[in-house]
Amino acid sequence: MLSLPNLLTLSRIVALPLLAFLLWWPNWQSGYGLAFLLYCLMGITDYFDGYLARSSGTVSKLGIFLDPIADKIMVAVVILVLTAQGGLRGEYLGDFHVIAGLVILVREIAVSGLREFLGGLQVSMPVSKLAKWKTTFQLVALGALILAGALPGQLWIHQVGLLSLWGAAILTVVTGWDYLRVGIKHMD
Repeated sequence: MLSLPNLLTLSRIVALPLLAFLLWWPNWQSGYGLAFLLYCLMGITDYFDGYLARSSGTVSKLGIFLDPIADKIMVAVVILVLTAQGGLRGEYLGDFHVIAGLVILVREIAVSGLREFLGGLQVSMPVSKLAKWKTTFQLVALGALILAGALPGQLWIHQVGLLSLWGAAILTVVTGWDYLRVGIKHMD
């Protein structure tokens, strides 16, 4: 239960309040710089917890349960705090970019519920390659938006973050629909 991979996963969950704290003040460039470093470290631990669990044969039920939850909570925390502090406000569309964040959050909740439902029926719903691309766009988007808070003079970083967020939102709709189509086949 307290294997290194599980400890890495738990460390991501424990670090979330610190990440939210560092992002809370939009004009605190040093805080956003530290938040970016912490966000990157959390991404690295996300990679290594799975890698270590598989390579050492210590994949556990706790790890299988906690890893996706840690990922989803991290994404939710970053989107919600950035939204609250104006980090999703854009030059041309203003607060409209919040819609992309909401699409991502709604899909994460819906797919989690669908996986739980299908798990009760002992139906597996593996992650698709397109969903992995969605995750990549999402992580790049949130990382860029955090980094933009540390480097406010570099507007292009913020624009890359918003554009990537919309890319993730579009892929979110597509992959969410794919998962829903699979799930509907098992519903009466």
